[in-house]
Amino acid sequence: MKALNLVFMGSPDFAVPSLEKLHQSPHHISAVVSNPDKRRGRRSKPEPTDVKRKAIELGLPTIDVEDLHSKTFSEKLAGLKPDLLVIVAFRILPSSILEIPNIGSINLHASLLPKYRGAAPIHWAVINGDKETGCTIFYLDEKVDTGKIIIQEKTKIGPMDTTGDLYERLKYSGAELLAESVNLIAEGKARPVEQNHEEATPAPKLFRDNTKIDFSQSARQVHNFIRGLNPFPVAWCRYDDEKLNIYSSAPKPEKDLSTGKLKFEENKLFAGCGEGAIEIKKLQLPGTKKMSGREFANGYSLEKTLR
Repeated sequence: MKALNLVFMGSPDFAVPSLEKLHQSPHHISAVVSNPDKRRGRRSKPEPTDVKRKAIELGLPTIDVEDLHSKTFSEKLAGLKPDLLVIVAFRILPSSILEIPNIGSINLHASLLPKYRGAAPIHWAVINGDKETGCTIFYLDEKVDTGKIIIQEKTKIGPMDTTGDLYERLKYSGAELLAESVNLIAEGKARPVEQNHEEATPAPKLFRDNTKIDFSQSARQVHNFIRGLNPFPVAWCRYDDEKLNIYSSAPKPEKDLSTGKLKFEENKLFAGCGEGAIEIKKLQLPGTKKMSGREFANGYSLEKTLR
């Protein structure tokens, strides 16, 4: 197998296992590209991304990049003469960068493409109540998440799995799959196939407007929504005029309770849905610590309706 010259691009902790796995491989990583150092608090010093921190620990050269269209950056990258750019949880690359490597650019995406193209594939798989998802390694082209697929691997989603649970599993299984893909390319055994674009579904970013709980939905849908937004950005609703974050729940489709109505019984806090109810296990009001349903029921009025 020919050892390839790689440039790795990534920033968050999701990409760290992939960098470690490739560092252990026969291939050479000539540079690790990441976002610039950033302050985590108002008075704190700028800190490197998780990927850059790991690269420094491994003794790998690093490149910070603010502007991906910068001529200086593209020239620096071209000077490394990479066979392959390997991208995990990074930004959209311009065509001027995609044209640099001899072989191409590959990406790890946390869904079974063409499902869930976009920024939040894990979240939406859980929100939609999917029973399985997985990872895809594919060649990048100029459009987002549309390139030819090299390899995919499925993983099950349990009924109580959160996005955080799935994130932790996929960042390691994805790293294994990525290393396998690089080896297939090096051996000339990769057989990329076109995506079926008619089956594509979106996975848009999550903001305040699309993370509010709709209690008119069924108990199962509301529960999926809550676990799909755990641990971040967190599902929320209104408790009177206050924003109430709900972190964890359990569906109770057999329970009859009017929409948004709160009820405490058998040491559990319930909220009514369009069909059935959910048990609220962990929640938080502004300026308070996270609390259990029981703690909430002991300290707050249950006469107010969640909306």
